[in-house]
Amino acid sequence: MHHTEDSVADTVASPTGTDQVTSSDAEGPLKLATNPTVLGDVINVVRGFCMGAADTVPGVSGGTVALILGHYQRLVTCISQIDSHFVSLVLHRKFREAGRHIDLRFLMALGIGIAAGIVSLAGLMHWLLDHKQPETFAVFFGLILASVWIVKSYVSHWRVPQVVACVLGVAVAVAITLMPMGEGDMGLPFLFLSASVAICAMILPGISGAFVLLLFGVYHPVTGLIKDAARGIVSLESLLQIAVFASGCAFGLLAFSRLLRWMLEHHRSTTMAGLIGLMIGSVGKLWPLQQPTPETANLESKFRQMEFVSYSQWPGSIAVLVALAVAAAVAVIVIESIANKIDHNTPT
Repeated sequence: MHHTEDSVADTVASPTGTDQVTSSDAEGPLKLATNPTVLGDVINVVRGFCMGAADTVPGVSGGTVALILGHYQRLVTCISQIDSHFVSLVLHRKFREAGRHIDLRFLMALGIGIAAGIVSLAGLMHWLLDHKQPETFAVFFGLILASVWIVKSYVSHWRVPQVVACVLGVAVAVAITLMPMGEGDMGLPFLFLSASVAICAMILPGISGAFVLLLFGVYHPVTGLIKDAARGIVSLESLLQIAVFASGCAFGLLAFSRLLRWMLEHHRSTTMAGLIGLMIGSVGKLWPLQQPTPETANLESKFRQMEFVSYSQWPGSIAVLVALAVAAAVAVIVIESIANKIDHNTPT
C-alpha cells in the first residue's frame, strides 16, 4: 500500500506501555488499538505525573510533556472520540463499550497522574519559582531545547510546508508570550470564549492554558470563583459563571481535538513541525536571565511581569545556570536513548 509522507499513525500500546506507531492509509480514520497491562497503567500514571508537574510551571505546557513522552497523538485521539457515538453508548448503558471507545483506562491513568503531579509538586514548584526562579528556568530551558531535538524526528522530512509551519508556530508562540495582560471581563460570552481558547492552549505544546487566561484577564476571577465554591460561598451568578466557563472548556476541547486529530491524520509532518515551532517560540519565556519588575516582584509568580537582564548585569552565577541547562538537556537525551533501547528489546 502506498503511503504519503503524512500518513496516519495509529497509536498502539505495547507491553511496556509505550505508544508504538503503525502506518495506515491516510484516508482512513485513526483507530485506537490497545492492549492494556498493569505496567502500561503505571507508565501512563507516570506520564500524567510529569504533565501535572509541568503545568505548575508558568510557560510550560502539559502538551509539551505529552509530545516528548510519546503519547500526544493518543491523548488527542482519545479526547476526540468523545462524540455522539460515545454518548449513545452511555445512554444505552453500554458502559464497557463506551470506555473502550474513548480508551478510558488510558485517560483514567493519565488523569490520576496529572492530579498527583499538580497536588504533590505545586508547593515545591511555588517555592522554587519564588526563591530559585533563575535556576528553575534554566533546568526547564534545557529540557525544552533537548526535547525539540528529540521531537524533530517526528517530522519525516523538512520541506517548504514543514518549514513554514514551524516558523508560523514560533511566531504565534512569541506573539502570545509578548501580549499585554488583559483587564478581564466576566461577561458570559467573553468567559465562554476565554475558556474555549485556554483549553485549546492546554493541549498544545509550548502554550500554557493558565497563561492564556492571564492574557484574557480572567485567571484571577475564575480561580477566585472556584476557591469560593470549594468553601461553599456561592451565588446564582457565580454558579452560572462557573457553568459557562466549564461549557467553554468542554466545547473548545472537543472541537479543537477533532481538528487537531484530523491534521495529525492527514498532514502529520506539517502539523508536528508547527507544534515544534510552538515549543521553540515559547522557550523564551523560560530564559533564565530575567527578573520581575520592581512593581510586580512581590506578587505570585503567575502574576509577575518579567524583564530580561544582560549578561554583564546579572547578579548571580551564569556558569551555574549554564551547567543546570546542559545537565537537564543531557538527562533528557540519555533517558530517551535508554527508553528506546528498552522498547526495542521488548517483544510486542
